[in-house]
Amino acid sequence: MGISVLVTRDFEHMSEVAERIVSDGIIEILSAKKECVLGLATGNSPTGLYKKLARSANSGRYNPSRIQSFNLDEYVGLPGDNPQQRVMHPESYCFFMIREFFGLLKKNFSLTSLPCASLIDQERLIRELAAHPEDWMEEGFDAGRAISIKPDAFSPYLAWIRDSVLTTYERKIKDAGGIDLQIIGVGGRGHVGFHESGIPFDGSRVMLVKLDDNTVENAVADGHFQSAADSPRYAVTMGAELVYRASTVVLLASGERKRLPVARSLLEEPTTEIPISYGQIYARNGGRLVYIVDRAAGRMLLELKETAGCRGIEIREVG
Repeated sequence: MGISVLVTRDFEHMSEVAERIVSDGIIEILSAKKECVLGLATGNSPTGLYKKLARSANSGRYNPSRIQSFNLDEYVGLPGDNPQQRVMHPESYCFFMIREFFGLLKKNFSLTSLPCASLIDQERLIRELAAHPEDWMEEGFDAGRAISIKPDAFSPYLAWIRDSVLTTYERKIKDAGGIDLQIIGVGGRGHVGFHESGIPFDGSRVMLVKLDDNTVENAVADGHFQSAADSPRYAVTMGAELVYRASTVVLLASGERKRLPVARSLLEEPTTEIPISYGQIYARNGGRLVYIVDRAAGRMLLELKETAGCRGIEIREVG
């Protein structure tokens, strides 16, 4: 179906345009099937969209009780003595979704799911990885690493993480019929969720990821955690290969910091250095990919509009 890019004025306008596209998509899906399956992201980029989607649902434009959702990712290692404390920590993505979207709805989604990363005890995970180096391998060439747990892992704890946290989440998505419409943002280095730069595309479905120092430093600098010692060191995330299995993917980007990864993801050949560039492969295989960016994030694409056109990418400024 190809790639289209909509360049908006600012964050508020980006959120308005995204809401129209996502709401229209939900309505179209619900006209053809009993339930719509959404993939949801956290971060600053979709917050405006979520508030507007909640208002649309509350006004009766679509029925949220016919929607179920799957979130991209969740931290391992949030502060807390037990899973309940960790899952409701103010920096958990579960708490984020309640605050920014689910809690605004008058009628609940039929089901909301996030990776069960809060069930994992980070200290025990670190001990088990150290005690059983033969049970796993690191994948990736940059600072971030995917921890691939082997099928014949000797450690019961590592095998439980693989089977009950990672594989089970992927199976739940498959059992739901796959994701109809996936909303994603983009990190400053082109990552999606916690699929960090350098992690391979192939096999990147639901992954355990060791976060790189830059990700931890940014979390502290942005005020999410008081220090690096308080910040999680691992996360569970959908990988790019799984994200781009959705029927439609809507990518949101706002701000100057996103200018370079947005442009590189479309104007250069796909590379694991820029995980969202996997979208080019997805589009070639028939997926529908829509970038909705503000002017700051889309500035380089506008400057290179002719180059983008030669690559079959439609760029349109939205009034």
